[in-house]
Amino acid sequence: MVLITEDMVRRRAEHNNCEILSLEEVSLHQQDIEKIEHIDKWCRDLKILYLQNNLIPRIENVYRLKKLEYLNLALNNVELIENLEGCESLQKLDLTVNFVGRLSSVESLKNNLHLRELFLVGNPCTEFEGYRQYVVASLPQLKYLDGKEIGRSERIRARQGLDEVRRRIRQQEQDYLQKRASEKEEAQREGGEVQRGPKRESRSSVKAKNPGFDGRWYTDINNTIPVHEENKEIQGREEKEKTSCLSSEDQEREFWEKPCAYTPESRLETHRHLDEKKKAKERKAVKTPKAPRTLITPHGRVMNVNEPKLDFNLTEDGDNNTIVLDLEVYRHMDTSLMDVDVQPTYARVTVKGKIFQLVLPAEVRPDSSTAKRSQITGHLVLTMPKAQGEIKMTTPHPPKVSQSSNTPEEKTRKGNNRQRLEVDPSKHSGVDLANIVPRENRAGEQTIFYDNFVDDPDVPPLM
Repeated sequence: MVLITEDMVRRRAEHNNCEILSLEEVSLHQQDIEKIEHIDKWCRDLKILYLQNNLIPRIENVYRLKKLEYLNLALNNVELIENLEGCESLQKLDLTVNFVGRLSSVESLKNNLHLRELFLVGNPCTEFEGYRQYVVASLPQLKYLDGKEIGRSERIRARQGLDEVRRRIRQQEQDYLQKRASEKEEAQREGGEVQRGPKRESRSSVKAKNPGFDGRWYTDINNTIPVHEENKEIQGREEKEKTSCLSSEDQEREFWEKPCAYTPESRLETHRHLDEKKKAKERKAVKTPKAPRTLITPHGRVMNVNEPKLDFNLTEDGDNNTIVLDLEVYRHMDTSLMDVDVQPTYARVTVKGKIFQLVLPAEVRPDSSTAKRSQITGHLVLTMPKAQGEIKMTTPHPPKVSQSSNTPEEKTRKGNNRQRLEVDPSKHSGVDLANIVPRENRAGEQTIFYDNFVDDPDVPPLM
């Protein structure tokens, strides 16, 4: 049952800054409201009230709205015009397509002196003989009835023979009320059968499933029901069982094809059927959230997960002592949609909310790991150094260098080792002062000779 709430009214009062005390117009149509309440207390200054296309059965709780000028209650379940005497400023009342069958209830609007328009189209009372003449004569302040203007001549003719018209209206009302009472009883009976549902058979009836040769139940000696009536009951139960076994589509078709009278009960039943169907559809539309995938078990075991369903390649580089993971990520995916987490025993990559997790064959160093993405293929490459082991450096053989080459590396190596070279004395171009020795001549004088000295005759001797 949908009721009018303060939040509902405030949401409909956006044009008035959600203030309801000074609200002059509010629209509460198509809200499945089943009762009018609180409006006369919250919105005392209300002038226009829209309540069409709801499930309101009675006009109530509006007598405090002294400034109300227009009340729209079209497409509801109203059966009686009442409780509008306090609406002193009421000028227009719309009761289109309701169930007003007691036409004499329009006389309760005599005190609404400002009432100018009244709509009763689609109500059972409009089918009464003398309907328009009776309403025009009963409400002299009206100017329009069902959208048609009331002229002076029509008003004069309506007053003539009013007593006879009133008598016929009373008689038609009684007939309608009797018909309406039977419709209510039938609706209550059908509703009770639906609520009770199929009765379960007692244990005795299960034992005595079939009658004897004389058509009587052996378990009941006082049973005097004829055989054909018992067969009818059996057939009726079988038909009910078949009906209960129908598919949902057959039940839906049966519901809409079943003939029924247009009454407030049938309209309410139709609305509830549509509401249940809508809720069932919403329940199907709402997807149950999936249970979170187990990445690490309570015992600490790391699981391999590949939610994005990406191809990958895991290799070990023995020369560099690293583990390389090549994950074939989509080429055109933005790198901001990826998140990499490297742990000592596993690597986890989140690709657009989906987790890729892989257990590593050896322990790695997360702080030294690197993640790079190829600009050509889009692949994500993780290089993870191992925590244990040595890096094997294999260098190729150095090229042969000729004897005449003298590279800086060789110079450095020679300088460090302090290697000495043997030089051929014959190749020395300068004078070797270390080999100078004194010699004596014939006269007893000492003369200094130089090794490898050649006397030049053109040079005069020293004096």
